[in-house]
Amino acid sequence: MTDDALIKQLRQQISDTDRSIVDAFNARLRLVARLKSYKESRGIDFLDPEREEWMLQYLTRANRGPLSPDGLKELFEEVLDLTKREVQRGEDP
Repeated sequence: MTDDALIKQLRQQISDTDRSIVDAFNARLRLVARLKSYKESRGIDFLDPEREEWMLQYLTRANRGPLSPDGLKELFEEVLDLTKREVQRGEDP
């Protein structure tokens, strides 16, 4: 460990940001689970590739960096894949 005050401060800010990411992802999972349940109750397919593509385009336009467009695409492709797996896990007995 280091006694450097700036390093400690930056690490704390990183930890706080990481916690915010986890909280935001959990909120996203709850919303997606509700959406999936609602769509399935009405006979609508859960997966919507057009919506996923729209979301990636929307987020790419909204991104102000330093995350690159390629990095954003990688990140949200993984977010989408993980979301699908986690929502499925929540349904497994």
